[in-house]
Amino acid sequence: MVQTPSSPAQLKLDVTVAKAAAGFHTEEVQPDKYADFEFLFTRSIEFRQETIYFIVVDRFFDGDSNNDEGPTPELYDPTRTKWGRYWGGDLQGIIEKLDYLKDMGVTAIWVSPLFEQVEGLQFESAAMHGYWTKDFKRINPRFVGKGEPTSLFECNVFDRLIDEMHKRGMKLILDIVCNHSSPDVNGHKGELYDDGVLIANFYNDVNNWYYHNGEITNWEDEWQLLYGEMAGLATFNESNPDYRNYIKTAMKQWLDRGVDALRIDTVKHMPTWFWQEFITDIQTHKPSVFAFGEWGFSKPWDGKSPQFANKSGMSILDFGLCEAIRSALAKNSQGGFYLIQNILDLDYLYNRATELITFIDNHDMPRFQSLNSDPNILRLAINLVMTSRGIPCIYYGTEQYLHNDTNGGNDPYNRPMMEKWDTDTQIYKDMQLLSKLRRINPAISLGSQVQKYITPDIYCYVRKYRDSRCFVAMNKGYPAKIDVMSTDLEDGEYICIITKRHFHIQNGQLLGLELGAKETIVLSYLGEKVRGQTIVRAQLNGVATKPGETIVVTGDCPELGNWDISKAFALEYINPNTWFGEIPFNESAGKGIAYKYAILRENQPPVREEVLNRRWILAPQGTVKWQDVWNH
Repeated sequence: MVQTPSSPAQLKLDVTVAKAAAGFHTEEVQPDKYADFEFLFTRSIEFRQETIYFIVVDRFFDGDSNNDEGPTPELYDPTRTKWGRYWGGDLQGIIEKLDYLKDMGVTAIWVSPLFEQVEGLQFESAAMHGYWTKDFKRINPRFVGKGEPTSLFECNVFDRLIDEMHKRGMKLILDIVCNHSSPDVNGHKGELYDDGVLIANFYNDVNNWYYHNGEITNWEDEWQLLYGEMAGLATFNESNPDYRNYIKTAMKQWLDRGVDALRIDTVKHMPTWFWQEFITDIQTHKPSVFAFGEWGFSKPWDGKSPQFANKSGMSILDFGLCEAIRSALAKNSQGGFYLIQNILDLDYLYNRATELITFIDNHDMPRFQSLNSDPNILRLAINLVMTSRGIPCIYYGTEQYLHNDTNGGNDPYNRPMMEKWDTDTQIYKDMQLLSKLRRINPAISLGSQVQKYITPDIYCYVRKYRDSRCFVAMNKGYPAKIDVMSTDLEDGEYICIITKRHFHIQNGQLLGLELGAKETIVLSYLGEKVRGQTIVRAQLNGVATKPGETIVVTGDCPELGNWDISKAFALEYINPNTWFGEIPFNESAGKGIAYKYAILRENQPPVREEVLNRRWILAPQGTVKWQDVWNH
């Protein structure tokens, strides 16, 4: 039974959130259960409930200081004043801080590339960032213990990291680079190894592993983007099947060692057909893997990045929303919150807008506080990404207000060493609450986002899914008093998750809402959870509906009405391009079914897809994802 907001359980929701560890996420099939169903492609990790924390490994924590110097001591700077050198962070350091991260609400850790790097300096910089790979099947020796093997299948500290993360219910996201290897360092360029065996060399490229077209000079020229060199990096020739076999084999080995998801660098510099082949092969090997790419500084209106996200099989980092948040909050640009809403209004361009990776800064741009040092503005920005559509990603140290403003905070000064581990900072405590709320309230992770009140300084929106709701109000300006005429919340008393203030909803309205300067209000209403032996998360894109029309799923099983369209399962409207719903299967779990989509119209015949019935063999239990495009 749905809780009423005035019930004691609802009034104590903040306590519930503080204690909840997993929420409805826990029904996913475990890796060792029903393994014989892997080939049916019926399992998928649901990343929309995750809170990602991005770590530049060398700058996080030194847990194994006896190997800081690595194989080339001059590349290590113990004074931590030479920003292009190694400073000592390693895998053991991450292991030692896992409880700190878990307690903050982090559920997935994205680590900068772990691959073995070239040893040398270019313009006084070493490869501490991880993007100048020498061997994709070995680990950077500075990230492991002294004398420990670096071959992937022999590296004990990496196994410990995976084990300790999985014990805590955390997922590891590996940052990978398929576009290039290394620049010219001391006369060596593009020397690539296969677990210690030299297989390619840019200056003696007899087997055509690389392009030799010079550097990109026009960043608007698509041919140059695909086939030219970026900053002198040896660029792989993806038409070479030996290269493709090598890179795919290497990534499969990392997945076999326990990696859960992939962040993929510089995806716009390789053709879409390559990524379609790569993702298909990777997901054939491990169907549960989630992947997202870096289409650098993409905008939803550029046409190319949404098309890539829709066709490549991976999600992408949401640079458009990032820039809007930085403009509206950090830079206090004219338009304010309208800049953010303008981006969200373009969500229909994506098939999977709710799976875009949202963030406010990263290792390639000045940190948020280098633009605006006000910690309360930073807090607003974090609360926004934690409650908005998409999967939030927090750059390491943000919760400790970590930033260095030298040269405007640009690279490499956006990568300072982590210094503090205070669990009482306001952002740390907000993330504790909001990350857990994301996992117990499906409106935030799965639902639509509807603006309810907006001015340049005030932004109110509601997240909706089935009968669950989350209402958010934030004010970046002076104290204000407003009337919100529609919140979509049930009537009753609510407690703000963050401030613990009490609010009364009557007739769905929140009248006389007083918002302090730089304050965020979060009100949550939990509906009934979808329960079933197997849950299908069905999503349909590519259909234009009108007000009053509903998308349904009809099929040859009782859960879908046995082709009786009046008993079909109704999906929920997410945005003009997306309908979504969780379908519980009990009687048909583990069986093969057929289905298709239809549009129900008031006082008119339904419109069915003009396509042969879709077919699926359901897993006997767990979570399944359908991602379909309307065919008519």
